[in-house]
Amino acid sequence: MPRVAVPERSLIRVTGADAQGFLHNLITTDVEGLPANEARPGALLTPQGKVLFDFMIWRSEPGFTLECDTVHADGLVKRLSMYKLRAAVSVTIEGQGVTVAWGEDARSAEGVVDAAFRMAGISLVRQAGAEGPDPAALYDALRIEAALAISGRDFALQDAFPHDILFDKDGGVSFRKGCYVGQEVVSRMQHRGTARRRVVQVQSETDLPAGGTELTADGKPIGALGTVVGKSALAIVRIDRAGDAMARGGAILAGDVPVHLSLPAWTGLGFPAGSDEAET
Repeated sequence: MPRVAVPERSLIRVTGADAQGFLHNLITTDVEGLPANEARPGALLTPQGKVLFDFMIWRSEPGFTLECDTVHADGLVKRLSMYKLRAAVSVTIEGQGVTVAWGEDARSAEGVVDAAFRMAGISLVRQAGAEGPDPAALYDALRIEAALAISGRDFALQDAFPHDILFDKDGGVSFRKGCYVGQEVVSRMQHRGTARRRVVQVQSETDLPAGGTELTADGKPIGALGTVVGKSALAIVRIDRAGDAMARGGAILAGDVPVHLSLPAWTGLGFPAGSDEAET
């Protein structure tokens, strides 16, 4: 099984005596309960509860490492620094690039276990430094298999709630800890069950069009393609509208290509209108 370099990721170090409390009270992840040698997804939200920055986070004594898209690294450092006030915290960019290994290669790889992939039944290890080949499609295909979305490829920052990208299912958001930025909105969505947009897996009989192509159900927009690899893709869609179309046997299209939508089995989610998945 492969080891793949992912050079477009940056590593941010958060250190200092107050680092744990600072992050725990700011981001969606349960930082205090984060085990050693485990990476979990997380986000810094807007006050309205939307994802301002998404990342992976793990312990790297004497502090924490946040792995994010390089395009957003400077912005994330600046935003975290805005919240420091008098806290004994240092926030710096440490390096660029990570290597991911899965399957048999994950057993011998040094690094941290990715808890989100583990939820999807895939053993994957992340380690600092981009070493080895860079067949990006291999890693993208694995993310599609696991239904793990990332900003810039599958959704735009400040346009998605944590529930939209399955953070409520993969450990990216804690509902047991205290307040953090945007917590009130996220908690309300959880308790009221009002999440209508979700990451879905898209399949077709022919190659799919490019990411960004609109998805429609009975001619009405329900979302757009994100990461695409051949006949498979991720998308964030209105599952209520998709479910209605499925119940009626309506056409679901990516552009003009008929597609099959499914919610990842590991989430336990189903489409409304009595259908868990459908083929068109």
